[in-house]
Amino acid sequence: MFVSVVLDPGGVESANALVTVLAESGFKKVQRACWESVDVTEARLSELKKNIDRVTDYYDTVRLYQFPVEGMFVITELKQKRWKRCRMKGNAQRG
Repeated sequence: MFVSVVLDPGGVESANALVTVLAESGFKKVQRACWESVDVTEARLSELKKNIDRVTDYYDTVRLYQFPVEGMFVITELKQKRWKRCRMKGNAQRG
């Protein structure tokens, strides 16, 4: 699956730790605070989220944009040390 990770770290230490985690996980930096990978498995994503959780604190925000997940677009956000997930299903086109 495709995964894009957008970082809003609360401090320099968190920023450096997050960059290290993403680079070690095979993500490529595509913009200043955006990293992407096109070949993420569910197991790898689960491990990535654990590693992100380990190196962040209350003031860090991380968003993961994932597609496809059971045919849906999913946004997962870590904010104030809590993970939240939003699933979006596209409308079927009529023609």
